Amino acid sequence: MNWRRTFATALLACVMAMGLLVAVVGCSDRLEVPPTVPEPPPAKAIPKISEVSPPEAIQKLRQALDIYHPQVSIISPRSQEVIEDTSVTVKLSVLDLPIFQNPELGLGPHLELLLDNQPSTSIYNVGEPIVFEDLSPGTHTLRLFAVRPWYESFKNEGAYAQTTFHIYTRTQDNQPDASEPLLTYNRPANSYGAEPIMLDFYLVNAPLHFVAQEDPEDDVVDWRIGVTVNGEKFFLDRWEPIYMQGFDRGRNWVQIEFIDEQGSSVKNAFNNTVRLIDYEPKGEDTLSQLVRGELSAADAMGIVDRNYKPPAPEKTAPEEIAPEEVPEETAEETAEEIAEETLEEVAPEDTAAEEIPETIPEETVEEVTPEDAEESPEESPEETAEESPEEVAPEDTAEVATEESPEIAIEEVSAEISEETPEQTAEEVTEEETEEVTEEVIEEETEEVTEEETEEVTEEETEEVTEPDIAEETAADSEPASEEPANKSIRDRVFSLGDRIFSLFDGN
Repeated sequence: MNWRRTFATALLACVMAMGLLVAVVGCSDRLEVPPTVPEPPPAKAIPKISEVSPPEAIQKLRQALDIYHPQVSIISPRSQEVIEDTSVTVKLSVLDLPIFQNPELGLGPHLELLLDNQPSTSIYNVGEPIVFEDLSPGTHTLRLFAVRPWYESFKNEGAYAQTTFHIYTRTQDNQPDASEPLLTYNRPANSYGAEPIMLDFYLVNAPLHFVAQEDPEDDVVDWRIGVTVNGEKFFLDRWEPIYMQGFDRGRNWVQIEFIDEQGSSVKNAFNNTVRLIDYEPKGEDTLSQLVRGELSAADAMGIVDRNYKPPAPEKTAPEEIAPEEVPEETAEETAEEIAEETLEEVAPEDTAAEEIPETIPEETVEEVTPEDAEESPEESPEETAEESPEEVAPEDTAEVATEESPEIAIEEVSAEISEETPEQTAEEVTEEETEEVTEEVIEEETEEVTEEETEEVTEEETEEVTEPDIAEETAADSEPASEEPANKSIRDRVFSLGDRIFSLFDGN
């Protein structure tokens, strides 16, 4: 019984195991494994520092200094000299480059002098004493090179010099290996007020690229300059200045190092240098204005040419203020207003002039009547009285009325007065001058009227009138016949007298 029970148990276990195996195999095709998602690569930081072209004004000024090939030297201290003092006096010389500092702009061609790997000192006059004090005992090296006003170094042969000396004793510090390439940091340094900022350096014993790359198995090592600005690193393979932008406001740091073709640093005394600089935009110094373009090359020519004199400013004549043009309509309205005012002022005198004929005819009749009677004794009074108004008076009256009407004459005179002398009025003429002129004109005109018109009338009418008619009508009608044409002609002359008076006003 035991073996049967054991067998049954074993068989049941085998059946259950087979069932589970079949179930697992049948459901395996429905199991899904989630795909593995690769992790994204870390995002690359966008570089802030970028290279840009040099400022336009600096490019133009640079051409004025390309004619120079400066030759610099350190006269003292002498190479490998041991000085028994902590102070050293330095003497320099420079040829083929006039060094000076423009008094107004504060820049000019000069020399940059470095003691060991300290920041450089600008030298604008080699005649002035240069003294370094409190030097530590040991070996020190001076480096000297010529630069342009904006601190770009001349890179011709002879533009660089160096000497090593010792204070009390020799040490291994600050003593570059003459057989190895040497990198000298120049700019940037100190502070800046505008971007872009120049990066410049000087190389000694660095082989030319085409020589280093000609034979890979030789001992000539190719090189690059590694530059790091605020942690951003890039490389330069050419020996020339570059201009950069993207600096942070305030404190920045710049590092340069000499690297061989395998990417390793070439060990020498000064081949790895770091400088701190300050950048504050909107600087007002000369270099900042040149970089921003606010100071043109023409205005800054004094920093490259000691004898340059800016042209005298042209004297500009003061601008003539053109008189305001008065519109024609306004001018006409003004003339009319002046004419109206003048007429109002002249009106009393015009009235007086018109009143004159009332007293004149009586005197004129008395003077004219006897002459008419003597010159035409045979003329008939009636025919003379009838025909004279028809032949003489209408013609004279029509001409005077159309040509010299008092209203028209007054308007013409007032217009002339308003155009030529609007400020002169009738008040300028005194009453005495007016009375004298009117009396003279009346006498002259009366004589002309009496003589000329009576002669014309008598000559034409005498032939037509007979003696009997003269005898019968002389007594009755002689007085009115002679009075009427004379009065009309005198009235006409008085109108012309008004014109004469106005012309007198115009002349005054």
